[in-house]
Amino acid sequence: MTNTTQTSKPISETSTPKTRKGVTRWIFILFGCLCVVLATIGIFMPGLPTTPLLLLASWLFYKSSPRLRERLLASRLGEHIRTYERRQGMTLRQRLWALALMTTMVTLSCTVFISNTIVRIIVAVAGLIGCIVVGFVVPSARK
Repeated sequence: MTNTTQTSKPISETSTPKTRKGVTRWIFILFGCLCVVLATIGIFMPGLPTTPLLLLASWLFYKSSPRLRERLLASRLGEHIRTYERRQGMTLRQRLWALALMTTMVTLSCTVFISNTIVRIIVAVAGLIGCIVVGFVVPSARK
């Protein structure tokens, strides 16, 4: 009898991906690079979720360019992806900490640092989207 239970492994340990070809491949690479840039900005800009953008970039690179994915995983930003894959989500403590920081920084930015109404609205909407993603979309970590 064979063992039917499967242990979930991070994407980096699974079989070779079927990469996209042609124009689709370059679109995935372009969006992956855009996600990395936005994630990097998200480190400094309140409300812009860094980890979900890095995870999306990792998936896009997985489907289009394994070499770029490996470079992303080897970078300092890759630590977030490796931790997320190892735990298969965010712990409750990480989630609460992220939500508290995003809420604090968005509130401070909109009330103290930003005077332009349009920019305030953009930051507030980005913060709301970030809180929704972290609160409801990102899975909880498995122990």
